[in-house]
Amino acid sequence: MIKVECCANLAYNQRMKKLLAVLCLASISLFGTTLYDFSMNTIDGKSLPLATYKGKVVLLVNVASRCSYTPQYAALQALYAKYKDQGLVITGFPANNFLQQEPGTDQEIKTFCSTKYNVTFPMFSKISVLGEDKAPLYKYLTDKSANPKTGGEIKWNFTKFLVDRNGKIVARFEPTVTPDSPEVVSAIERTLK
Repeated sequence: MIKVECCANLAYNQRMKKLLAVLCLASISLFGTTLYDFSMNTIDGKSLPLATYKGKVVLLVNVASRCSYTPQYAALQALYAKYKDQGLVITGFPANNFLQQEPGTDQEIKTFCSTKYNVTFPMFSKISVLGEDKAPLYKYLTDKSANPKTGGEIKWNFTKFLVDRNGKIVARFEPTVTPDSPEVVSAIERTLK
């Protein structure tokens, strides 16, 4: 009897979790959510409202330290150095969703980024960008109903989302499109104007 009740409760809890996820996505679509509606933990563990970046152009990137695209950190840092005074912020979100390519702790990731690539742009705590434990920010970024042109599941590390000064997503670049490609640079320059 107890075993049956336990299984029934587990199934109920799983259904409730899925219902809450659907309601969360529906509220994103209905209420015009922007980047500014989220808070994320920095790589040092401090909560940071993304509204801190109001009026800035933001490039959000899910990053990993053991990926064939990891050298993109250098181009991301160069972009940040070149355009930060014009209002560009690059944000790195470590994620271990693809072949365990980001296994480290936040401190290990921070050390890797600063020593190997001299990263000075904001880095955030490791999150999930795929699956049932996907971070709410990435639920928003990948929601096709809220963002028909840029939504869709993250396919790999170093997917980039460009957000305008009003907190709205204006472009998405897949991992094969490097941060220093003409496509990304021209989109950033247009959005900064």
